[in-house]
Amino acid sequence: MTRAEAQPKTVLVVDDQRDMVRATGIFLEGEGYDVAEAFDGLQALEVLKTVVPDLVILDVMMPRLDGCATLRKMQEDERLREVPVLMLTALNEPSHIKTGIDLGCTWYYTKPITDYSDFGLVIRRIVSGLEAPPEPLV
Repeated sequence: MTRAEAQPKTVLVVDDQRDMVRATGIFLEGEGYDVAEAFDGLQALEVLKTVVPDLVILDVMMPRLDGCATLRKMQEDERLREVPVLMLTALNEPSHIKTGIDLGCTWYYTKPITDYSDFGLVIRRIVSGLEAPPEPLV
């Protein structure tokens, strides 16, 4: 194993619900990830100026700058364009999922998280490059 492989992967968790950020962070740290936190899209973009994570877990409905606008800004930045984004949101209508996918998210997961083993599997697959983007819904 090389030194790069031994280093933990970094996940940025972005959600305006601080309890959600903390709970997700505790879970991820328990899975061996380094965790960065932001509580809205503007704060996430500030963090992303200095940290290029292996995954961004991004809520959609947030004040100041929502998740869709944050993802658009990430797509405009050459350094961030290839960073996988898991949209984690209570919005679960097919039109919401399609919007996230059309914007370039890697995966769309609805909250509340009821199965952390499934959630962890999705994260591991995305971070390792195994998870293909879902097919857009029509």
